[in-house]
Amino acid sequence: MNSKPVFETPRLTVCTAALDDVELFLRLWTDPQVMTNVGFPKGLPITRDEIERTICARGESEFEQLLVVIRKDNGESIGECAMRPPDENGIASTDVKLLPKYWGNKYGVEIKRGLLGYLFEHTDCRAVEATPNVDNTASIRMQEAVGGIRMEERTHRFPESMQGYTTPVHFYVYRVMREDWLAGRK
Repeated sequence: MNSKPVFETPRLTVCTAALDDVELFLRLWTDPQVMTNVGFPKGLPITRDEIERTICARGESEFEQLLVVIRKDNGESIGECAMRPPDENGIASTDVKLLPKYWGNKYGVEIKRGLLGYLFEHTDCRAVEATPNVDNTASIRMQEAVGGIRMEERTHRFPESMQGYTTPVHFYVYRVMREDWLAGRK
């Protein structure tokens, strides 16, 4: 199973995940620093085998894939991102997770711009949504840096069967509207 490039930014390449990327996902998803903001304060309880199965079960579309973020200068994998196609209301969504050692380098903003460009070019979405934790100021700054507008505030509670290893997630909903994105590109 080979990875394939999905899009590039000035410093990064985003590719579909391959089995070689299992360790990256394990490091990201089990890291409490990375996962606390999405409700897993001790990291996600997941195994290598489960990640391998997830990678192998992917569909054909880039929207059904795990995506890996790779630095162009040295080929190092630094994180993951995801994009979901528009729902019945025309709202697509994105997510970005980076290994902590790469925080503070504006990689998140660069990836988010790439995701937005890809979604607005390859789908008919009217907006792209993201849901940063209210305590995650870096993710909030990233949403605002790409033109995201805060729409609302919510709390997600996990099912009772998961409450032993999760915490509720208090988050904002940010949206970048197609017309605003396109106007900013002129």
